[in-house]
Parts: sequence; C-alpha cells; structure tokens
Amino acid sequence: MLAATGKPKLEGAPERRIVPDVVRQHAEQAAFFWAQRDTLMEDDPPDLHVVAGVDRRLEANLDGLRIAGPAAWPFVVAAYEDFPEKGELFLYGWMAIEQNDGRRVADAVEFGRQSQDGARGLVGALAWHKPVTIAPLVRDWIGAPDAFKRFLGVSACLGHCVDPKQMLARLVRDPDARVRAASLRLAGKLKRADIVNELRAALNDAEERPRFWAAWALTELGSGDLASPELRKVAVGGGPDAMTALRAAAKAAPEKDVRAWMGTLLKSPETAPLAVRGAGMLGDREILHWLIHQMRMPALAVAAGGALLELFPEAREADLFTLDPAELGQPFEDHFGDFSARTPVAEKVKKWGERNGYPAAQCQDTITRSTGANERWSVENALNSSERWDRSNL
Repeated sequence: MLAATGKPKLEGAPERRIVPDVVRQHAEQAAFFWAQRDTLMEDDPPDLHVVAGVDRRLEANLDGLRIAGPAAWPFVVAAYEDFPEKGELFLYGWMAIEQNDGRRVADAVEFGRQSQDGARGLVGALAWHKPVTIAPLVRDWIGAPDAFKRFLGVSACLGHCVDPKQMLARLVRDPDARVRAASLRLAGKLKRADIVNELRAALNDAEERPRFWAAWALTELGSGDLASPELRKVAVGGGPDAMTALRAAAKAAPEKDVRAWMGTLLKSPETAPLAVRGAGMLGDREILHWLIHQMRMPALAVAAGGALLELFPEAREADLFTLDPAELGQPFEDHFGDFSARTPVAEKVKKWGERNGYPAAQCQDTITRSTGANERWSVENALNSSERWDRSNL
C-alpha cells in the first residue's frame, strides 16, 4: 500500500502552507473530471462543447494542485488508494510528470501496468501534458526493452500526433501486440505512406487489434479496397472498436458498395442497429424521416439518435432525448428494463424537423406499404442502389 495518512508532509523541502480540505477537493475533482471527460469522449458521437466545459473545470483543479506543489501528494496518493481507477491514475501520473518526480513516475508506470483498461488514465496524463514536458520520458520509453513502456511511448506520440520517424517502421512490427496496434494507428494518423508495405503485411497479423488498426491506417492512406473485409468484420463483431471500424468501412469502399452492405445489415435484427447508425455516417441529411421511423423501434432508437446527432449537430441544442423509457411507451420499458439509455423521442424530433424546415421531416408519416399492413417500412432497395436514400417507399 502507498503511504498517505495524516497531514500533508513534504519530502526534502520546507512545508508549504496549504488548506488541506481545499487541496483534497482539487485532487478528487481533477480525477473525477478527467474520468468524466474520458467517458464523454466515448459517446457516439461525443458532444465536444460539453467536453470543453469539463476540460475547463479539470484544468482549474489542476491549477490548484500546481499551486499546492508537492504538498498535494498525500491527497493524490490517498485518492488512488481509495479508488484505483482511470481518473485517479490520470491524477497520479499527471502529478508525477508535473513535479518531475522520477520515483512517482515509476510508480505510475507500474500502476498502469496493473490496470485492466489499457492504462487509459496514464495515457491520458501523457496526452494532457505538453510534448516538451514528456519528451524525455518518451525518448526513454519508446525504445525500451519493456514492452509496456514502448506502448506508453507510442501512445504519447499518438496523443500529440508526433512522428517517431524511422522508428515507426520497426514499431509496427514490434513483438508486442499492443505496441503494434498503437503503432499502426499512429501510422494511419500520420499518413505514413512510406511504410504502406508494412501496413499491408499487418493485415495478416495473428492478433485482431493490430489487423484492425492496419486496416484503418490503410483506409486513411486511400487503400480501403484492401481494408474493407477486416473493417466490416470488426464492425459487425461489436467490440470496443466497432464504431471506429464502421466509420472507416463507410469510407473505405465506393458509396454504392457501402449502401449495399448496409442494406444487408438491415435484414438481420442483430446487425440492423449497425446499419441505422452507419446511415448517419454517409452525410445524407435527407434521411431524417427514415431515422424518425427507426426511433419508434426500441432496438433501433439509440442508433437512430446517434445518426441524428451526426447528421444534425444542431439537434443537440433542442430537447429531443430522454433517459426515461416510460416516456416512450411500454415497448421501450420492456426493451430497456432498468438500464436507461439516452433515447430520441420520435415525435419531438419530427416536430423539430418540421419547425426547422427540413423537407424530409414533412414527408407522409407511415410505416406500412400499401401491399402489406404489417411489413416494416424499409429502405433496403434504396441502400442497394447507386442513388441516395430513396423516399419513394414512403
């Protein structure tokens, strides 16, 4: 266990006068706000305006810790002891780097190694600091024998979009799968066309995440024809990279092929939400009425809400979502149970669209075809055409 009891004591320096309760609050809130920020960035799509507000509050609390200096350490340590999660690891790692405390940095590395979430907090601390501040650490780590330190070094480059130059060709072939995955992602972010042969070879990697990030990187470099099969497999697999894979898959192939693929996904209850969410990635705002229809189906409503916010970012300013399934009716209560999800309210979205003059929102509101009263409205034929989402089915 870490030592963090009693009043703050400094190591090798005169005591700085602080207000303990205030410094404790700064430490706890800094951990909380970074964890909140990290979670918000996982939203689909994230609300960057909200994230910016959290960032301001986070930075204000970090400023308080800067002022407290080393006297803040007992509170930082106590926070991690009490709750060793991503926010507290961010706090510990950030403070260690801020204070240029080698022993504490080494502790943070070990805490990150033991974490179950890929050391998100420590990677976040590296991203929060300026590149010049972390440069000595990154230079030491990126070529280290320790695979976890190499991973941290590459992740720091990724967070700051820094090119490790000739080292990257070696890192994308690293013995460690986590290092390979991070390096392949960095190669795509930097658009390193000079190592495209290494990226192609990585499509045959024995591990899924390096294969996925190789496919993603190739898409960024304009070689989506090679990447599409792997991207689609990851998207349908539903893992943590599914949304990133879906977005890349929508970019990797000609639009006609992407629409045909999504039409196939629509036919299965397991993959229909993926197709609905993917529709929002194609940039066609004229599908609003179709999205409103999907919002009336519990299994598709959340995906339709994500597509809505991607196509119409201005919809965030309106009161169009609810966390209460009871507001949407018994089918939604049955579907969501005790787990609330941020779900669009179809009628509110329809009225919002009409009010703002979006033509598609003013189309006839029907979910049946004239030849089949119980048949769900569908755009599968339109998806399989080279034309835009066709409203002739309405």
